[in-house]
Amino acid sequence: MDALSELLRAVKLSGALFFNAHCYAPWCVQAAPSRSFRPFIKEPATHVIEFHVVVEGRGYIRVGNETTPLVAGDIAIVPHGDAHRMGNGLPTATSDGSESLESILRGELKPYRIGGDGELTRLICGYLGCEKQLLAPLLVGLPRVVRVHLRNDAYGQSLERMVGHAVEQVASAVPGSEVVVARLAEVLFAEALRRYVLQLPPQRAGWLAGAADPSVGRALAELHQRPAHPWTLEELAEVAGVSRSTLAERFSRYLGQGPMAYLADWRLELAAESLRTTSRSVLDIAADVGYESEAAFNRAFKRRFTLPPARYRKSLRPRAASGRIGADANA
Repeated sequence: MDALSELLRAVKLSGALFFNAHCYAPWCVQAAPSRSFRPFIKEPATHVIEFHVVVEGRGYIRVGNETTPLVAGDIAIVPHGDAHRMGNGLPTATSDGSESLESILRGELKPYRIGGDGELTRLICGYLGCEKQLLAPLLVGLPRVVRVHLRNDAYGQSLERMVGHAVEQVASAVPGSEVVVARLAEVLFAEALRRYVLQLPPQRAGWLAGAADPSVGRALAELHQRPAHPWTLEELAEVAGVSRSTLAERFSRYLGQGPMAYLADWRLELAAESLRTTSRSVLDIAADVGYESEAAFNRAFKRRFTLPPARYRKSLRPRAASGRIGADANA
């Protein structure tokens, strides 16, 4: 089993490609924080992750004072939604990406030309909407920019070609092509994370580093696949193939808490997501995440989220209604 796959399956990513740019040096674009995308995303998402694939040429991405060079075959992910700049050379002016964001997000992925008359850099950009709290364990351990290379092997090269071909299909208005690029956006994100895991140094901590550890990774995959199972540390350690003390020590080293504490937090995050996005009863949700009694679930939920489940759901209704009105107005 694969811990990363299990986590992403629970998170329910919704992806899209939105920008097909031909940039000629010198050029520079200022990208707004990814929260600017949320009014244009129909699916209920509390967080948006932006990414950029360099199809041809070179450039850089800058978040704050950190500059990361990019070459053809790179994918750069901005996991925390930071505002950022991308460019190549020293232009006299910086383009404001937010000015044309709405038209670009409603566009057809046709080539968009910016810059001067120098070296060409081709970019394909996309985003993923998600529930931030469900993805939080993974996001916490990621830097402000995740950069990986796709051309190190045949699979990465094929994936890049598929993305380019799908963009051409969307630009030509081929039926079904938008669904294809949405799925490819999700695949790109998962593949980039997989490659990032493989290049992590041995001493690195965080959720992804834990997922790459054989015993912790097996335990994480089991917990995410069967969160309602009445796990004990002894049973989980047996699945992971190590002693209880070893599993507890490794879990704490990578994730900062023990397996049972992690499971308790994950169950409550799943429950909160169900309360936000479904009309299922509190009792059914409690059973789905492993609680045998509604009273025990209510107490645990209130400790974590301040409000008991029913009041938590009720508190979100004005925001949900506002979101639906905004989505309807933008439809």
